Amino acid sequence: MKVIFAGTPEFSLSPLVALMQSEHQVIAVYTQPDRPAGRGRRPTPSPVKQTALKNGVAVFQPRNFKLDEDLSRVEEHGADLMVVVAYGLILPVRVLRAPR
Repeated sequence: MKVIFAGTPEFSLSPLVALMQSEHQVIAVYTQPDRPAGRGRRPTPSPVKQTALKNGVAVFQPRNFKLDEDLSRVEEHGADLMVVVAYGLILPVRVLRAPR
């Protein structure tokens, strides 16, 4: 099964790792844009982004899903399922209906 995963904080790592270790194919990961952190206030990627990139999974970081191109991209993945764990935004109905 082709799966899109959406999550941001460390809390959502366990489900992502479990999906990546399963027989399912994680085809894309959606996470919040990098946020300033630390004393230098440098943009820091979320734990989900770091894990996805380390495992060769495509990462997308829309600021919101108000742009048509972001909505279309989710639909174009052709996923069977979307797993959302603490993403950090309310997802539009169009995004939730994108998987088959």
